[in-house]
Amino acid sequence: MYRLLSAVTARAAAPRGLASSCGQRRVHQRAGLPPLGHGWVGGLGLGLGLALGVKLAGGLRGAAPAQSPAAPDPEASPLAEPPQAQSLAPWSPQTPAPPRSRCFARAIESSRDLLHRIKDEVGAPGIVVGVSVDGKEVWSEGLGYADVENRVPCKPETVMRIASISKSLTMVALAKLWEAGKLDLDIPVQHYVPEFPEKEYEGEKVSVTTRLLISHLSGIRHYEKDIKKVKEEKAYKALKMMKETVAFEQEKEGKSNEKNDFTKFKTEQENEAKCRNSKPGKKKNDFEQGELYLREKFENSIESLRLFKNDPLFFKPGSQFLYSTFGYTLLAAIVERASGYKYLDYMQKIFQDLDMLTTVQEENEPVIYNRARFYVYNKKKRLVNTPYVDNSYKWAGGGFLSTVGDLLKFGNAMLYGYQVGLFKNSNENLLPGYLKPETMVMMWTPVPNTEMSWDKEGKYAMAWGVVEKKQTYGSCRKQRHYASHTGGAVGASSVLLVLPEELDTETINNKVPPRGIIVSIICNMQSVGLNSTALKIALEFDKDRSD
Repeated sequence: MYRLLSAVTARAAAPRGLASSCGQRRVHQRAGLPPLGHGWVGGLGLGLGLALGVKLAGGLRGAAPAQSPAAPDPEASPLAEPPQAQSLAPWSPQTPAPPRSRCFARAIESSRDLLHRIKDEVGAPGIVVGVSVDGKEVWSEGLGYADVENRVPCKPETVMRIASISKSLTMVALAKLWEAGKLDLDIPVQHYVPEFPEKEYEGEKVSVTTRLLISHLSGIRHYEKDIKKVKEEKAYKALKMMKETVAFEQEKEGKSNEKNDFTKFKTEQENEAKCRNSKPGKKKNDFEQGELYLREKFENSIESLRLFKNDPLFFKPGSQFLYSTFGYTLLAAIVERASGYKYLDYMQKIFQDLDMLTTVQEENEPVIYNRARFYVYNKKKRLVNTPYVDNSYKWAGGGFLSTVGDLLKFGNAMLYGYQVGLFKNSNENLLPGYLKPETMVMMWTPVPNTEMSWDKEGKYAMAWGVVEKKQTYGSCRKQRHYASHTGGAVGASSVLLVLPEELDTETINNKVPPRGIIVSIICNMQSVGLNSTALKIALEFDKDRSD
């Protein structure tokens, strides 16, 4: 460019007339006439200079500071712009997590690693987790596959079977009816469902009530139909628990006379056990029971009662805990009669109120977006699809589908109702909870004579397992208060855990409920214990929250 300008300038040594057009310039040059004048050279120099400036500007544009979006420059060549590292725009999907999530980065990383280990240990195809802190969802993630055959990955929106967490949902319907005065928890169920026959136990007439059904104290059977096997197993567990309790007390108090008492007790109990062969024979687990794989479609809860209504009670109502999904089938019938609505219609209204828009009953025909497939390992340890099942006989006890996000919403609604009474004095503008504080306290109060199979430290309450706050020794293990429910279905496992913040009147200022950690985990593999994992995750987030 510089040489071209120099040559043109050299030829313009003397002043000449200005050519009137480009054609005239070419003729003038071909005829060997004197060089053109300064004016033409100046114009040419100015034009070439502008072109050079545009070229240089295009090359430097990538290094210029970021500008607000504008219309694309038609003269700018993409090839002239070397790739540059650009800062993330606020709206970009690659934008770093918001500050609240970054506060829990350590807990998220630790919990993700824990879930990977659990997933690998049990060989689960997929697992989804969700965590909320003080009512705000701070983490949700899917690991593995929702559909192995089609390589569909798990994601927060993945829909899976929640199994027995359905019992906790049904409890909300019962509680709303009780609050409205439409349901008495302590009168015989025949008042609402006369189709369920009156019962006797060992020749004595007994009453089954709604309250007993809720806490699995009714004596109604579960999937195992052999009453002898069930009673043997219960006796064996009771004996084992008594031995452990006495041994613990002996070690704790160190009294020699207790040793003698324990020896005497042990001898008596072992003799009694031998007489009735107390160690039970091999009892089928739930996944070996035929009723778990029913394919029959039941039109309503009343029709489902025929599966068990004529069977004898296994225990006297109120005397012993016997977990029973069929008991919740009877509760669904009670909801229908007390509310005047079909059970599923009444539940859908509750789900709408709680903003649980992806929670529905499981049916095969409807197209349910993001529904996972469910898996099990066969006898050859190969992953296979689970057989088709129809859960219409147990909507209330284990028949709903949901996502971790919906379960978090449900957990927060329960926690809000549980805590809002504490905050009323400091904040009168708080909205009421979906359930009243006294109702939630009743629901989360452990019931005597019950068991919590997924955590031996706890007791069953009203459709929730509850572990109470406890600390035996100073500077040692401190047991936190929490409520949870697990679920186990054909090809699925689940847990919903609520860890409330430990509040007192001095710490509630400038705070609003719900205060605590909610963890939900769903998995498309059966027989996966998830409660301890959920509790560990909750404690990880609680630690970061405190820090």
